[in-house]
Amino acid sequence: MLLLMCSVVFAQKVDTSRISLRPKTKPASKFPVIKGSVQPYKPNVYNYLPSVVPTSNAKAPAKEKSEKNLTVLKIYPNPVVEQLNINLRLEKETNLSIKITDLLGNDIVTLTNERLPHGEHTKTYNMPSKLNAGIYFLRIMAGSEPVIKKISVL
Repeated sequence: MLLLMCSVVFAQKVDTSRISLRPKTKPASKFPVIKGSVQPYKPNVYNYLPSVVPTSNAKAPAKEKSEKNLTVLKIYPNPVVEQLNINLRLEKETNLSIKITDLLGNDIVTLTNERLPHGEHTKTYNMPSKLNAGIYFLRIMAGSEPVIKKISVL
């Protein structure tokens, strides 16, 4: 009887209603997909607009030649450990703002925001303890004229 039961079990037909003809889904990628909205860094330091050239032969009004108001002579020591010295020259009395920014352009520390007379100045600043070791930018603004220098902090 046992032999008869085994032959009945193995003699059954395959149920074809369970077989699917749909293609199998592809396996997931081995590389993760990062979803997010990160703004790309676009520095506003450089002026990429082409200069305008007059097309007519009529005389253009004379432009006043704008001289540089700020000249950064020296930033030392670089790499910075505890103190930063900045030697600069101002052509006229103006507001001076010195900020430390990270590589993405975010302001980290404002070192000074003051009005200075014309002439040559040497400023000394103690580096804040919250600055980690790395590369930063020093943004020096005299009026609306920016000068950006790279510094390394140890």
